[in-house]
Amino acid sequence: MCNGASFVNVLLVDDHELFRSGLKFLLADLVENISFFEAPSCAVAIELAAKSKFDIVLLDLHLPGVSGLDALALLRERIEEAIIVVVSAEEDRGVIHQIIEAGAAGYIPKASSHAIMMAALRLVLAGGVYLPAHTIAAKLPSQESSTENSHQTAIKNLTERQIATLRIAMQGKANKVIARELNISEATVKAHLSSVFRVLGVRNRTEAVFAAAKIGLYL
Repeated sequence: MCNGASFVNVLLVDDHELFRSGLKFLLADLVENISFFEAPSCAVAIELAAKSKFDIVLLDLHLPGVSGLDALALLRERIEEAIIVVVSAEEDRGVIHQIIEAGAAGYIPKASSHAIMMAALRLVLAGGVYLPAHTIAAKLPSQESSTENSHQTAIKNLTERQIATLRIAMQGKANKVIARELNISEATVKAHLSSVFRVLGVRNRTEAVFAAAKIGLYL
């Protein structure tokens, strides 16, 4: 879990105050000790990040000012230690794929039930990735011959260091952050990820995330 303990700082980035209030109510029991911070825009979120450290950011894509994938990319750059999960109304698989590609650790539809929301965030905090079922039902081009069993078997062929690298990569964090957290070089991070992709039969970290979500993987 974040911080290695049951204390989590959550930043809610959504321009609808009522929705933010609802999220706080729904997620109050996510962990034993949880603190919520609120931002109605990307700009305010960055201001808050300069003063506080966040474990997880819940981001709506439709914001005033900088929004959409631009907002996600900016927050990924400025709040690089945090896990970012998009909570929005998008249903298009292509857009959700782009969200993961831009560095999100998961995507939760706004229409999700309380139970799904809690389960999704607990999975993310445990080092996993959550995606709606309809986004992972179809196989990716490089996975046409792959099966869930083959991915599960492949995981067993990874070293502890490769698994540790994959775990942080699944959170959407940049190679420099992975290197810092594992106290290794960026070149070593790239080597570990290349080995992971080869073992899993995927081409990049985005496909690795989808493969992990498909088998319900958390490491």
